[in-house]
Amino acid sequence: MTEALFSGLPELVPGSVWLVGAGPGDPGLLTLLALNALRQADVIVHDALVNSDCLAMAKAGAVLEFAGKRGGKPSPKQRDISLRLVELARQGKRVLRLKGGDPFVFGRGGEEALTLVEHGIPFRIVPGITAGIGGLAYAGIPVTHREVNHAVTFLTGHDSSGVVPDRINWEGIAKGSPVIVMYMAMKHIGQITANLIAAGRSPEEPVAFVCNAATLEQSVLETTLGRAEADVATAGLEPPAIVVVGEVVRLRSALDWLGALEGRVLDADPLSSRAFKDPA
Repeated sequence: MTEALFSGLPELVPGSVWLVGAGPGDPGLLTLLALNALRQADVIVHDALVNSDCLAMAKAGAVLEFAGKRGGKPSPKQRDISLRLVELARQGKRVLRLKGGDPFVFGRGGEEALTLVEHGIPFRIVPGITAGIGGLAYAGIPVTHREVNHAVTFLTGHDSSGVVPDRINWEGIAKGSPVIVMYMAMKHIGQITANLIAAGRSPEEPVAFVCNAATLEQSVLETTLGRAEADVATAGLEPPAIVVVGEVVRLRSALDWLGALEGRVLDADPLSSRAFKDPA
């Protein structure tokens, strides 16, 4: 039965690189193609956010190379990581570049793929479940809900220099996006929340921080824009974290399915909107 699952799936051929998303944490969220790559790879170049349980699925004898980049800590340079993939492929290795979440969602997968193209290395992209969707789902927070939003914005809390990106149109996002999902935002959360409030968002708007999403260490802090910086400091939270701003945070009182497994009583009407009728 196990082999039948992989029958017909593509081969990770020697001299090629697969850029693969490992999902937000839970190894059960690996795609079948990702697992297929783990079963074949000679070398796995992995990020810091890849769950060790995912790496444990590698074939016997596979070499694991750490290439994690963590904000504020010594990290390999992105160009060096990209060129290492080229080097390994030219050695005839089956190379798996394994990234937390999705390689094309704030994962630098595009940069690495462009380097592979530059050097003539064949490659495949295997999408993964991004933390901004899957991690929030494990916290019981949907990124869209018909009673709340018809749009969502994903943004990063810092650019390549480590500061809040100056090209973000905070006023446009504040006014145009009911729900905002932020990656790598905890370090600069004070500046970010101040930007949003200055652009017109209410200080009382719900905010949630989901740390170590979709892992056994997951923790969730619910707060507001106005209190977010102080509450994060008081709670002693540390990255990695996904931050979500918007009324969808209120749905957690109804959709915290992990909490329900531990006895939490869920609220069937978190938005006090029983008048809403499903037309379909």
